[in-house]
Amino acid sequence: MKYIIIIILTLTTFTACTSKPPGNPKVEIQTQYGDIEMELYPNQAPKSVAAFLSYVDAGYYKGTSFYRVLNEDNQPMGASEVRLIQGGLWATKSRNGLQIPNIPHETTRQTGLLHKDGTLSLARQAPGTASSEFFICIGDQPGFDFGGASNVDGQGYAAFGMVTSGMDIVRKINRQPADGELFNTPVFIKDIVRK
Repeated sequence: MKYIIIIILTLTTFTACTSKPPGNPKVEIQTQYGDIEMELYPNQAPKSVAAFLSYVDAGYYKGTSFYRVLNEDNQPMGASEVRLIQGGLWATKSRNGLQIPNIPHETTRQTGLLHKDGTLSLARQAPGTASSEFFICIGDQPGFDFGGASNVDGQGYAAFGMVTSGMDIVRKINRQPADGELFNTPVFIKDIVRK
């Protein structure tokens, strides 16, 4: 009996040591130009990731769009160049009558996630007003980090994920024709799904 207990304990310990912890959640943004795969970071930005995944799981992003763009053609004179694409429910929220709660703001100082090339982040007005709108950085955007110059409040935006595949699609979307900061024709998002 003593040997059986030792064998069971040894197997249990071996299994516990070799089993991998679950990885970060992954999502795929399915667009008319191709798919963008992203990894989310719930350990660093738990509130942002939980809210975004709840919208993904509820199917809120199905049939939405990337509607806003910042590129080399629409920068204010004298400003540092900012490149991004922004999407979400903004164009469809009122039509669907969705009431989406605001997400508490998680600064880059809190999370340690900086706005690098391919970073997924929450769009907002004042801190704590982010909801379903998100953007993807093209190139490093330190002005979006805590203390950066892109917000007068200095709180930056809430980064919570990173593109792992499909930055070519992000750049292709960024090059679509626009009138100011709005795409002439919003870029259709078929859906955002978990991978």
